[in-house]
Amino acid sequence: MRNGALSGAVIAVAGAGGPAGRATLVRLADAGATVVGSDNDPERLAEAVDAARYGHGGATVVGDTVDLFDLESTRDWATRIEKDFGRVDGLVHLVGGWRGSETFTKTILDDWDFLELLLIRTVQHTSLAFHEALQRSDRGRYLLISASSASRPTAGNAAYASAKAAAEAWTLALADYFRKAGGESGPTSAAAVLVVKALVHDAMRAERPNAKFAGFTDVKELAEAIAGVWEQSAAEVNGNRLWLTEKP
Repeated sequence: MRNGALSGAVIAVAGAGGPAGRATLVRLADAGATVVGSDNDPERLAEAVDAARYGHGGATVVGDTVDLFDLESTRDWATRIEKDFGRVDGLVHLVGGWRGSETFTKTILDDWDFLELLLIRTVQHTSLAFHEALQRSDRGRYLLISASSASRPTAGNAAYASAKAAAEAWTLALADYFRKAGGESGPTSAAAVLVVKALVHDAMRAERPNAKFAGFTDVKELAEAIAGVWEQSAAEVNGNRLWLTEKP
């Protein structure tokens, strides 16, 4: 197991305590990576880390409680990972949250303030904190999980869709940094966006056994796609939106 496709890689996962984070920790550990997760809920994070660690014969999976709203705390996290493990080969950004309204005219601008902090500021902080370490890697990857609504926002989803679109734009700017850093030889590291309509997991299906969840991506399928990004070259991945649902 420790000789998997990601053997020797060190990958950080922001937002690791939720269902998508748990699936991602498990999949990356299964592929042989050393995985360092963070979440704002220490108990939830500890449960996710334990599940990944003990589910894979003592794989190296650790958790850090990090304030991703604070740039210096995020930079300290990136520095600590590289110091402890010698390298950083990936940052998977799974920090999520949603707020919406019945109609466009009922949009509450306080929702934008919340989503700007949660969905944009955390992307800014993780990208600024990790980009140099990722560029030093021979297989660095920065992966943002986004939503198809960023490309086709609905009237009641203005704040959320706008925040996701801004986070995508920031990530693609990081991709341009990697492109330029690679020079004529092309990028050695990459930033990309994985796009879903929405995510579904086993607990959701159990709560709503008759729901179809049409177009939703299972968290295990998302985790598989995340791990698969390292199987592609940086040039193939960098600056791209990788669609896991139908394009709007």
